[in-house]
Amino acid sequence: MKKKLMLLAVFTLAVGLLAGCGSGNNSSKSDSANSGNAGSGSKEIKELKISFVPSKDPGEIITATDPLKDLLKKQLATEGYDVGKVSIDVGTNYEAVGEALTAGSTDIGFIPGGTYVLYDDGADVILTATRAGLSNDSDNPKDWNDNKPTAPTTDQTNHYRALFIAGPSAKGQELAAKVNNGEELTWDDLNSANWSIMSTSSPAGYIYPTLWLQDHYQKSLTDLSHVVTSDSYGSAFARLANGQTDVLVSYADARRDFENQWTSDFGRDKSVWDETNVIGVTQGIYNDTISVSKNDPIMTDDFKAALQKAFKDIAQTEEGKKVIAIYTHEGYQDAKSSDYDGERKAQDLVRSLKK
Repeated sequence: MKKKLMLLAVFTLAVGLLAGCGSGNNSSKSDSANSGNAGSGSKEIKELKISFVPSKDPGEIITATDPLKDLLKKQLATEGYDVGKVSIDVGTNYEAVGEALTAGSTDIGFIPGGTYVLYDDGADVILTATRAGLSNDSDNPKDWNDNKPTAPTTDQTNHYRALFIAGPSAKGQELAAKVNNGEELTWDDLNSANWSIMSTSSPAGYIYPTLWLQDHYQKSLTDLSHVVTSDSYGSAFARLANGQTDVLVSYADARRDFENQWTSDFGRDKSVWDETNVIGVTQGIYNDTISVSKNDPIMTDDFKAALQKAFKDIAQTEEGKKVIAIYTHEGYQDAKSSDYDGERKAQDLVRSLKK
């Protein structure tokens, strides 16, 4: 009887050991199948998919960004990640890239701030593009007038601003004088002027100036009594120069772009810096993003941090600068969701305009 019990115990132990070995093998297979997932603890990524929005010809984007494949693989290797393959495509439209990030069918998207906030349920912003800044970045219009002309700097910035620019007309000079004297403009002051604005889809020429008016006066550009919609910033500056309008809204360095035309084409004797003044400054309009999919198992906090460093380092190399120049990016800074709260308000405004 004792002999039988001993044999039974040995048999039971053997079965248990075999079951344990079987369990270990299953776990090993699972880890192997998930070797492309950083979430499994592995730093091996089988394939990394990058999608670009079609802001330029897709063929041009594909050609310009092809070197990014090797650059990113090499840079991520220095962060301890072995990437087998990097794939690049261009979405059929901006929404397609946002949808791909949400679905997890692409890992990384180069998308504007507006696209990011529309798809932030499925996309996570990790970087904001930077470009050369300007010598003025104050939200006080008088600072822009006291420090003319505006000049580019070597400092990088992750945003730009829209300006309300008063021209050489009597009304334009009147509004500028109040601002430069430290006086607050009233709604009646603004409403008595002739305005030039851009289409409702323009961030600097319509959306953010409207947000500024709502914040300061609970009004919109459409509430102004005398408004003309210009088809380009060139025609807007021409109207300002000849006195057809008193105020225009534009991106912050527009006067630099039209400095020569102000005298050569628009017939002014004095420079644009002598004859124009800023009477309002919007909040910062954040630049394009690099966003990643929230529904992608490889996107752990560690891997996102590695991607942030990799893209920032790539942007400092000569070859990397050539790649990101396709989107006029010059570098990248770490980003967070709240950076784009202004864009969320802007999108709410755009939706309300479509109703």
